[in-house]
Amino acid sequence: MKRLLLCGLCALAVNAHGQVLSWADIRDGSLYLQPAQNDTVQVRWQPAWQADAVEESLYLLDGQGRLQGERPISRQQTRGEQDWPLAASAGPYQLEVPGYSFRRYSVTHDADTRALFAPAKVHFSVQAQPDTELYFQVPAGEQASLAGKYHGGVRALEVERLGDGRRWHLALLPHQAYWEFERLALPQASTPQVFRLRLSGQGKAAFWLDGSANLFAQRVEHLGPLAQREGQVHLRVGNTRRGSSARLGVNLPYLLPPKASHAVLDEVQPHAAGWYSFVDVLQRKPDYEQAFRRFYLQRYPIDQDITLLAATGRRSVLDAEPTTSAGLDAWLRSATQWPGHALHYLAFSDEPNLSYPDYASYARYFAAMLEQVQRFPGARDAGVRIAMPASSNLVNGPMREGSRERVGLDWARRLLAEHGEGIDALAWHTWMVRDLLATRSYRQQVRAAAELVGLDANGRPRKALLLDQTNISSGSSLSPYEQDTQFAALWWASVAINASADGLLDMLNWFQLADEPQWPKGMIQVHGEGAGFSAKPVALAHRFMQRHWLPEVLSLDNDAFEVDALAMAEGDQRSLLGVNKATRRQQLQVDGLGAACSRAQLQLLGADDPPRTASLDCHQGRAHFIVPGQTLFALTWQTADTHPATRSKEAP
Repeated sequence: MKRLLLCGLCALAVNAHGQVLSWADIRDGSLYLQPAQNDTVQVRWQPAWQADAVEESLYLLDGQGRLQGERPISRQQTRGEQDWPLAASAGPYQLEVPGYSFRRYSVTHDADTRALFAPAKVHFSVQAQPDTELYFQVPAGEQASLAGKYHGGVRALEVERLGDGRRWHLALLPHQAYWEFERLALPQASTPQVFRLRLSGQGKAAFWLDGSANLFAQRVEHLGPLAQREGQVHLRVGNTRRGSSARLGVNLPYLLPPKASHAVLDEVQPHAAGWYSFVDVLQRKPDYEQAFRRFYLQRYPIDQDITLLAATGRRSVLDAEPTTSAGLDAWLRSATQWPGHALHYLAFSDEPNLSYPDYASYARYFAAMLEQVQRFPGARDAGVRIAMPASSNLVNGPMREGSRERVGLDWARRLLAEHGEGIDALAWHTWMVRDLLATRSYRQQVRAAAELVGLDANGRPRKALLLDQTNISSGSSLSPYEQDTQFAALWWASVAINASADGLLDMLNWFQLADEPQWPKGMIQVHGEGAGFSAKPVALAHRFMQRHWLPEVLSLDNDAFEVDALAMAEGDQRSLLGVNKATRRQQLQVDGLGAACSRAQLQLLGADDPPRTASLDCHQGRAHFIVPGQTLFALTWQTADTHPATRSKEAP
């Protein structure tokens, strides 16, 4: 039996083996563990909300960033446990609870194991018990601030400086915009300062540090910097063509962009696009879309796009009634006049599994719209194709009550059974994978989609796979630490690499091109009336990726967890695009270049610099180079042998 001595997020307990520390109800964050002697970390979880509709994973990394443990958690496992051994020589370990989590995780370890918790910023990290207390440290000379956001639970942060007892109170207030929060500037000092933090209230809590290491401890003696050991990565590029890399694109606005924005838009250079079409607008103005559709299709190399039918304001629930029917007819007439030879996928609703009353309601509407398209003369010759269901999430359910009955994959399976011959593509949207280590789930999504539609004789999905909207967060639940920083660049590169890794995905679109007042989640920042436009870090990353993005995916062996990479080919051109998601620098060895290694070029894209050429060493056909923390890289070369590589599957 454990005997609790303290209450809150953290608890000191005693069991038969001595003192242990417990961390309760973590929903989003990293726990760093440096065992003084061999230890075992115990993780337990229970449902928080809609857990039976969501798959999750936990990750344990060692001190060099290598994966030591991964625990997939199925939808059926709303409760469970996982134990992992911790070797004293392999720390500091990182136990990652990726947010947004639908479960509450409690972690227990030996009290002598040094433990530091890094909470998420803006998003809530824990569900705290009353008067939870933690400690943090600000090194000498650092100008730090403590920040917090009200999520309906903890209502204030109480701070005490241990050296002199000085106290501060930071009230957390409701805000209309999710990304608004409170911040308390802490005094700068010539010596290290230790503070006690008390969370006033209980429930969802968001607290973090800016200007200093964002780390909190239960014990003062656990405070201090974390050791950052260099990572070692081994990549081996193969010659097997796995399939096609996804076309990278963005969701485009429902208007002709102003001339002042053209230069920054040109930097993005989308190869795919997502649109909304408002049926009530098209009913009144059948030619409304012609000007901006022509602008984008003629200016950029877009050979695939997708349109979601909606009503003004992106209202997603439509019925098979005269306004919708007239709007669809107007859209189909316009599609026969658009320039070029792009495929124009059409989805009849935006995230129906989130918004419609039930599957039957959407299925009736889908059937009526499909019949109308099939009757329209010339639609297929103009490149019009049918995509379904454009669901909110695929293997998981949407963020609403009753989510278990609304899993995107389940709705898609039923539509395929009813209308398989009339459906050309499976489309879906993914949100709330807010952890850089959890982006590997995108590869799992694509594999699940391919399994659903099946593969043809060439190993290609029988229906096109379109991940036509994705972003770090859904709706307006946005953090500027993510959307407006290098984090978004790392995230987008990692998502694109993982989603394309098996050569199965046709389209991948960032949502959306430019900031909107209620949804500042674009690649392009809008500075206000007449103030111009600028590219965010994610746009700069997108441009870097496009420059090194080739149409075919090659086989690649990768022994790293913090570094994602994708090998691509076009003729005798080769590209290895990668991203170091960690703050540690990584030593890379790349095999498979052969004699071409001496001709290879390396480019890096970090947080504060334009793309720069970096040096690499070649030895017996192997490339060796260093990638700094939080940096994209591209290794490019031309093969000496221009004969086609061996194919296990014929590329499309």
